[in-house]
Amino acid sequence: MKNLVIYYSRKGENYVNGSITNISKGNTQYIAEYIQEYFDADLFEVETVKEYSKNYMDCIREAQKELDNNERPELKRYLKDISEYDNVFIAGPCWWGTYPMAIFSAIEGLDFNGKKVLPIMTHEGSGMGHSEADLKAHIGGAIFAKGLAIHGADAKDSRQKVIDWVRKHI
Repeated sequence: MKNLVIYYSRKGENYVNGSITNISKGNTQYIAEYIQEYFDADLFEVETVKEYSKNYMDCIREAQKELDNNERPELKRYLKDISEYDNVFIAGPCWWGTYPMAIFSAIEGLDFNGKKVLPIMTHEGSGMGHSEADLKAHIGGAIFAKGLAIHGADAKDSRQKVIDWVRKHI
């Protein structure tokens, strides 16, 4: 069984437990690395050509504009084929109730037919938002597992929660 984690993660200024804090590693990256380590997954980090603002408040305004306009930010690299994978984890922060639009840039055009898709979201209070419905609207032919929401401030310490969730769903 072959696993892939497609993820976007933001380091630097982030909203953590009610205030803006600088973090050296993005919350979602912790989750992606736990899956990689324990389930021998390949990682694909989603990176935009035009980086989001380093200022958190400006970043979320940019993210809201992208969402409102249904934009697909250009990526530094794209996956061309996921046919070798059985399970595809899609992980990202909850921005305005869903994944960053860059995640949709990464997954559009890929053939998910027969793949198990496992949605994961880091958040600071919004849980999964409507991200699972949004994925289902963009991915045809996939089998969806129930998503996992991890409070971003707890991501670093969520190793066992992530492992237990993955074991339950693959």
